[in-house]
Amino acid sequence: MFFNVRKSMNGGEALATFSYIATDSNGKRIKGTEQAEDAGELIEKLRQKGLYCNSYRDAQRGKSADVKFKFKTKDLANFSRQLAAMLTAGISLVRALQILTNQQEDKKQKAVLMDVYEEVQKGRSFSEALATKPGVFPNLFCSMVSAGEVSGNLDMIMNRVSEHYAKDNKTKNKVKSAMIYPLVLLVLLVVMFIGLFVLIMPMFRELAGDDLAPLSAAMFAISDFLINQWYILVLIIVAIVIAIVIAMKTPATKLKWDELLLKIPKVGGLLRTVYTARFARTMSNLFASGLQMVDCIEKSVETLGNTYIISTFDDVIENVKRGEALSVAIGRTGVFDSMFISIIYVGEESGSLDGILEKSSDYYDEEADTAIANLVSLLEPLMIIFMGVMIGTILAGIFPILYGGMAGMAEA
Repeated sequence: MFFNVRKSMNGGEALATFSYIATDSNGKRIKGTEQAEDAGELIEKLRQKGLYCNSYRDAQRGKSADVKFKFKTKDLANFSRQLAAMLTAGISLVRALQILTNQQEDKKQKAVLMDVYEEVQKGRSFSEALATKPGVFPNLFCSMVSAGEVSGNLDMIMNRVSEHYAKDNKTKNKVKSAMIYPLVLLVLLVVMFIGLFVLIMPMFRELAGDDLAPLSAAMFAISDFLINQWYILVLIIVAIVIAIVIAMKTPATKLKWDELLLKIPKVGGLLRTVYTARFARTMSNLFASGLQMVDCIEKSVETLGNTYIISTFDDVIENVKRGEALSVAIGRTGVFDSMFISIIYVGEESGSLDGILEKSSDYYDEEADTAIANLVSLLEPLMIIFMGVMIGTILAGIFPILYGGMAGMAEA
């Protein structure tokens, strides 16, 4: 296996030393070392400290103890649906995992499922087996499996998990599909810009005199730069990309960026709608699975992936622990709109929080689709207008050159 337990001199099990990378409730990455008998105990120790293990390795042997692989949303939906169908049909968990492993064509996924199958076959629970693969399966998935095992309704929980990830994948695909046309326009804009300045502008060099208009002179300067010093532009772009990547890995910068995204007109509203739908759907599934309210809140907000929102929920969790109503605690953050807060309040009062959250998630999914369509419909004319302005500016710079060249030919 991928973790090692060494034997002590007297024949007993000695503790192995693991180095780990974990994430706390604020999304901050933490590195450290911990002694444990095996990977399962390591993950449990970190969980008791409020940390979610992303990866770990045997510190004494320097051997990687995890698989650098993550299941995609679509794969999780398919895996959960197939597993639920088998369990509902009366097939044992061990046999179901064996069948799914043998049917898997992707080598990395097959290796992961094979390890999980072997752990379950040895007597570990399904959730414990998943915990030995930190970072491979989402925290939400592991929590839902654990809740299903405790309640004895793993087949029903797997159905819920399948629906959850199927809807999540559907939303992601809609966003990707909606952004295709604006991205095509952007690429076309960049190609036209480079083509006009690299291929077209040099053709007018002989017609240009010494006394050029400021716009024409600027255009020729840009053309010369792109032709003769293009590598400088490439280096600048690469440096900017590297700087952004490094900055986004800094917790403070990531926090400010996530907060800024929520304040951008149109974009912020769209993100809030998507976050609301995802939070409602996750809360509904976790709460219906029998998890405690605090655990449901913690795991639901983690799925949003926005460090700013996660940080604002620290107070929500503490207030709920003290007995405050969820609707009151969340309403104080200002993250979600008043209608969603009212929905939570009605769910609390009626005792049907999971059902009403599930219905509200469907509503906000539809609202997100509408917001995405509106955003794309706004981007398309903006891109076309920008393209027209660029072409018009270039023509304005070229026209005096053409006029002067034709006038010179007429005099000759």
